[in-house]
Amino acid sequence: MKMRSILGALVIAGLVVMPVWAAEMTPEEIKKMVDEAVEKRLQERDRHEGLGEQKEGPPGEEIQPGIGSLPEVAKERRSQQQAPLSFGSTGSGRLVYAKPFVSSPKAIVGGYMDIQFRSQRQASIENGYGGTTNSFDQQRFVPFIYADITEHVKFASEIEFEHGIREDSTQGIEVGIEFAFIDYLIKEPINIRVGSLLLPVGKFNLLHDSPLNDLTDRPLVSRLVIPSTMTETGAGFYGTMYPGRTGKLDYEFYFTTGPCSYDPNGTPRINEADGTRGSRQRKCPADDGLDLNNGKSVVGRVAFSPMLGVEVAGSGYYGNGAPNSSYNPLSIFAVDWTLQRGPFELIGEAAWSYARGNSRAINGNTIGFAPGSLLTGIPGNSGPGIPPQRGSGFYIQGNYHFMPAFLTKLSPKRFGEGSTFTAVFRYDRVNTDLDNLNGTGGWGNLQQFSFGLNYRPIQDTVFKMSYQYQPMAFNPNTEQRIHDSAFVISAATYF
Repeated sequence: MKMRSILGALVIAGLVVMPVWAAEMTPEEIKKMVDEAVEKRLQERDRHEGLGEQKEGPPGEEIQPGIGSLPEVAKERRSQQQAPLSFGSTGSGRLVYAKPFVSSPKAIVGGYMDIQFRSQRQASIENGYGGTTNSFDQQRFVPFIYADITEHVKFASEIEFEHGIREDSTQGIEVGIEFAFIDYLIKEPINIRVGSLLLPVGKFNLLHDSPLNDLTDRPLVSRLVIPSTMTETGAGFYGTMYPGRTGKLDYEFYFTTGPCSYDPNGTPRINEADGTRGSRQRKCPADDGLDLNNGKSVVGRVAFSPMLGVEVAGSGYYGNGAPNSSYNPLSIFAVDWTLQRGPFELIGEAAWSYARGNSRAINGNTIGFAPGSLLTGIPGNSGPGIPPQRGSGFYIQGNYHFMPAFLTKLSPKRFGEGSTFTAVFRYDRVNTDLDNLNGTGGWGNLQQFSFGLNYRPIQDTVFKMSYQYQPMAFNPNTEQRIHDSAFVISAATYF
């Protein structure tokens, strides 16, 4: 207001030196000319300061994450008109650009963190001293850096610190590149991506951020069958097409380094207790994370959304995980779905893994087994200790978003527009050893029911609490099957 008054005074003062024009103008015409001059000057100031560069859609049009052309991330920050990123968002390769950022002249810095308190009925929380029943854990701190290099070249990265309160890397701290890649944009149906890639195996591996998800713990299938987070170095393509009047088709397809299914001495890294988690490239003991067999994997996901709020996708992964002359490929196939209608959401994922030949010794092993013979007594497996080949699992989750009217009336600032409560139910079932014929005796045959309630003051920040009932669980400290339950409270936010 002060700036507008100053500019208006300057324009009126200019009329004093133009008496002929001023004398012929009515007061209404003078006011109109002053307003137009002031508005023009304010617009020029905004453009000079970079405020006029933010693109917005037509009034009333909601911008959807992952839809349309890729954003100029250095210019287009999260705004009130833009729909927030959620698990229901679609867009495959473009989803990483839909996160909130803070911008500097070229690079864009953001991230997320979470903290949790867990109370377990049995002492199944690992702490290095035999287990405990309750603990705080600052589980993840994940800064990310994005940049617009040119109009057609983008850079995106995330750096993950897990359990970062620790300093000794032997005590569980994990520091690594979640992803870091360069995009070369051609046009919306096809773009090129190279670098450390977040693999499109299922949807959860692409959208696993703590502030996005309505429960604290990740689904069992996304930890033991699809080893989220699953990142490999490689290159490929992604894009979006629009079949039909309301349809949308997203795809990603990459060639990558491949899995790491064995230790250098030939011990399988895929076992009943941990599923496929040890086969990730980020866990591989190979020097500098390089390829261990000169083979490459292929991975891809195709997602179809016939209308807004509905998406169904299929994805697959295939690559040789054995070193030297052996050929023991790991394959993972997954389907995922997202259904949204009003305040209701139904999401889920199912996956199947097959580590061919994982139960038999490979060539060149030094653990004392002849190549091709059946392995027994390998740590991490129940019964006779035979490493598993097949695993599967799924989860199905229902969310209901609501805001009681009396809370909005009581405190509009805390419970007004943009804030919400969510009631959550999820059922998890997974078996990391389908070759084990003794039914429920395997360590990897797990079942869990989760009931949760969370509160979001804004979409990017969430406070969660949940109760987990685990009729089929596993205690890693005692290596025993147990019945267990847990109460979990956590908080997570983007920044």
